[in-house]
Amino acid sequence: MAVGIMEVLLVNAKDLGDSDFFGDMDPYVLIQYKGQELKSSVARGRGGNPVWNEKFSFRAEYPGSGDNYKIILKILDKDTFSSDDFIGQATIYVEDLLVLGAENGTAEMHPVKYRVIRQDNTYRGEIQVGVTFTRKVEEENGHEFGGWKESNF
Repeated sequence: MAVGIMEVLLVNAKDLGDSDFFGDMDPYVLIQYKGQELKSSVARGRGGNPVWNEKFSFRAEYPGSGDNYKIILKILDKDTFSSDDFIGQATIYVEDLLVLGAENGTAEMHPVKYRVIRQDNTYRGEIQVGVTFTRKVEEENGHEFGGWKESNF
């Protein structure tokens, strides 16, 4: 089994529309992978064309438990006086990336545009995301290099 870090580069989104009646919406993204969830910053006042340029790291293993190798990007509009509005979501399937990374030590999907799908299954713009997977280096006997495991204290 290969264990490593999967890094998600959240670049930007385009043509998301605008869910606010007054002013521009303030979009952010919840990024989910196998029970792990991270949140982007809120792109205040950026409306339907936000820019983030943020990186997020997830622990990943291949093969792992289950076969659900996908990243889910939920785009929401931050609201101050009411609950946040769901704008849409995109799904990135990463099993092939993990297979290559497990074999070669690292694998990369350069930033690509993915369609954003609303709750009613219609399209609402696109989001640009890149993903890399880097296998964690281990000794042949399974012990990790460095850290306290190698210490005599």
